[in-house]
Amino acid sequence: MLMRFDPFREIDRVSQMLSQQGSGRVSSSMPMDAYREGDSFVVRFDLPGVDPASIDLTVEKNVLTVRAERSWEPSEGQDVVIAERPQGTFTRQIFLGESLDAENVSASYDHGVLTLMIPVAEQAKPRKVEVQAGDGHDRAIPATATAGSATSEEERQEHATQPA
Repeated sequence: MLMRFDPFREIDRVSQMLSQQGSGRVSSSMPMDAYREGDSFVVRFDLPGVDPASIDLTVEKNVLTVRAERSWEPSEGQDVVIAERPQGTFTRQIFLGESLDAENVSASYDHGVLTLMIPVAEQAKPRKVEVQAGDGHDRAIPATATAGSATSEEERQEHATQPA
């Protein structure tokens, strides 16, 4: 399963807002959706206007990091009136639970949306356990001696015949 909690994300968001407050720029973000579909988790990131060659995905331990860059510089003769579209490097980390197969992540980028497919690990997939039918005969289960219990056959018989 994906883990949602990132204690530093809110701090980063507030810090970005405060640093961009005087510049008139809108805070940059990388919104995402995540859901399970069959034996995979699908994660989609909105990255409009990003060059696919600038997208960098890394998995280290159970942390998947997405980095992408979008830049635009006005050409000579262009007089910018409004520049609200966020520019620069965008980064987002996802903490992957141990039930996901971090070694087999696949990614595609289409129409400004980065889609990751993260398979569920084999050991985390539900499996059917077959129940064996008994033959109807009761069987004795041999017991072994434990510390403080009778150890010789004579002691066991003596212990069994004593009234409680």
